[in-house]
Amino acid sequence: MEQIYSIAIKASIEAGEAIMEIYEKDFEIAYKEDDSPLTSADSAANAIIMRYLSTTEIPVISEENKQMPYNERKEWTSCWIVDPLDGTKEFIKRNGEFTVNIALITNGTPQFGVIFVPATKTLYYGDVAARKSYKAVITNVNDAVEAIRQYAKEIKPFQDESILRVVGSRSHMSQDTQDFVDSLKENTNKEIEIVSKGSSLKFCLVAEGKADIYPRFAPTMEWDTAAGQAICKAVGLSVIDNTTKKEMHYNKENLLNPYFMVSL
Repeated sequence: MEQIYSIAIKASIEAGEAIMEIYEKDFEIAYKEDDSPLTSADSAANAIIMRYLSTTEIPVISEENKQMPYNERKEWTSCWIVDPLDGTKEFIKRNGEFTVNIALITNGTPQFGVIFVPATKTLYYGDVAARKSYKAVITNVNDAVEAIRQYAKEIKPFQDESILRVVGSRSHMSQDTQDFVDSLKENTNKEIEIVSKGSSLKFCLVAEGKADIYPRFAPTMEWDTAAGQAICKAVGLSVIDNTTKKEMHYNKENLLNPYFMVSL
């Protein structure tokens, strides 16, 4: 598994470099049928990731691929779930808060997750079986994964006794989320602080102790959350389906996520 995990890490870094090449130039924006934006960076990153992951012979669900029918997918015991460029809106705004997300799923449950932040060359990865997640600022994108792992630092959640830090989306603060935050203000003695980030970085904030809770009461897809859930789960956080009150599940017939909550 270590070799497979290393492939995912290397894929995320190389895809991130391709994204930054386009980020630093003028680029055209297209729109999908659901009106979500698409750039050449999404496609370039996806091609690189698919080239790497194809060597593992594990099937892939990617935002930028045509999805396989559920009758076929439901037979998969393992699969990769990939968002080659999570936070395309942040990419277009050029605020740096976009990521590459790669997760390995087994029987619907995240096993390993990688989130790479191309603008800052920051890597997060989590191994659920080992119960550890790590963060590294890549000093040389040509470093071997083994070298990166040597200087990566373990991350853990941290809760302040006086402040409740709630993660809010940079681009998607829904009314349901705002209502939840308002209810917290009424039902806790702690000061409420809103921490805003784009893309899957919201999961990383909680995993590394820079926020306490991440309520997501707005639409997301499986590729938006799978890697973040793996990183959070590896450090003891729960990512709970707001409907079933159970852990979020993957490779569902409908790849749209329910509302969810990330917390200890």
